[in-house]
Amino acid sequence: MNIQTIPLADDNYQTSASLTTYFTDNQSQVQPALVFVPGGSYTHISLPEAEKTALYFAEHGFRCFILRYSFVNEKSPLLPSPLIEIAKSLKLIRHQATEWQVDPDKIVVMGFSVGGHLISLYNNFWHAPWLAEAAGATSAEMQPNAVILGYPVIDSQLGFPNSAEVEASWTDDPSYYAAQKHVHSTNAPTFLWATDDDPLVPSINSIEYSLALSKQHIPQEFHLFHHGPHGLNLATEATAKDDAHVQPHVAHWTTLVLEWLAKTI
Repeated sequence: MNIQTIPLADDNYQTSASLTTYFTDNQSQVQPALVFVPGGSYTHISLPEAEKTALYFAEHGFRCFILRYSFVNEKSPLLPSPLIEIAKSLKLIRHQATEWQVDPDKIVVMGFSVGGHLISLYNNFWHAPWLAEAAGATSAEMQPNAVILGYPVIDSQLGFPNSAEVEASWTDDPSYYAAQKHVHSTNAPTFLWATDDDPLVPSINSIEYSLALSKQHIPQEFHLFHHGPHGLNLATEATAKDDAHVQPHVAHWTTLVLEWLAKTI
């Protein structure tokens, strides 16, 4: 496994963010890329869990990357800094596509929980002039070819966070960062999954985003599983925090998303 961490800071943008590669040793074949943006309430990410998720997709034919984006103690307010970092990541991957054996027309972005908040917003804004200027990138460099959202936060007014102070650390304009309000005809095909009884991020977040995609006729696939706690990741023993996070039925999402990707990109 080829693991390398690349800082995203440059002369025009100071950040602690970085992009880590997870490539299998077989570099002889061009493959699609998958950029994973984990959750962690905008305060941290659990790298061991994130790595196991990335390795799963690396073993199934993707050049995988994990984005360690800016946290609330590093930018105030936090948004839009992580969106800029996603854009810079896609630009970097496309610039390095030949060396990294990546198909530049097959770049998937995936986010779980607040990572899903970022990716849902990025799906809306990747073509926006303000983001291109901030990231020093063109729309073609920033474009995602497919999007995966797992139990995402979509709107801070839909049950998470439940603290005005925490919300204020994210943004001073919550309405602008309510992702369901900005779905556009340019959004990429999207795969969503969540559990109906998620006790932390209510499933209405995913439902509202799916409805917004439907109104814009964006190709999508949405799986709302009947039961499972927040933070399931693969929903197998590989990423489980405890027995409750082993959910064999929910774990089918990985098979479903691979089938969907095979038809979509």
